[in-house]
Amino acid sequence: MSDLYERSLDELKTVFSRLDDAQVDAAVREIGDAKRIALYACGREKLQIMGFCMRLHHMGFNVAMVGDMTTPPVGPGDLFVAVCGPGYVSTTSALMGVAKDAGARALVVTAQPDGKTIKLADRVLHLPAQTMANDQGSKASVLPMGSLFEGALFVLFEVMVLKLMALKSITYSDMRARHTNLE
Repeated sequence: MSDLYERSLDELKTVFSRLDDAQVDAAVREIGDAKRIALYACGREKLQIMGFCMRLHHMGFNVAMVGDMTTPPVGPGDLFVAVCGPGYVSTTSALMGVAKDAGARALVVTAQPDGKTIKLADRVLHLPAQTMANDQGSKASVLPMGSLFEGALFVLFEVMVLKLMALKSITYSDMRARHTNLE
């Protein structure tokens, strides 16, 4: 295995060794209890949350990506889930405000738990990985810019899927039955 692969995997292991699994479990319960779930992120973080949205759909949750034409309104009993790695993104803050004003709860996944956007959330899941907010200096990841956070998001979301499956007694067969046949 190339040194770059090993260093990248070691960095991911370090992220998860510092992750508070109680925060993950609390986020999983928030998702499991929600009537409807609306997900949002920007850039490459959006690519990761879109995959999570798809898996939530496969598990039978009433879920949508914010910005899609079929996204329903949110209100009491609903959950707005955002990824905001750097701790502040103006559009994320604005949408979180709209969701909360409508009565929805807000869960945010971030690498910067003290960020301005994060202060608006009802629940925070801190994923301690480098983003573009801290990608400079001698301790910077071998991976560029926010790639460590984005790679960690993929693993985090897949583990959250497993935890949700256990929480809701969802089987792989249940998920396969909701997978598209238009491929």
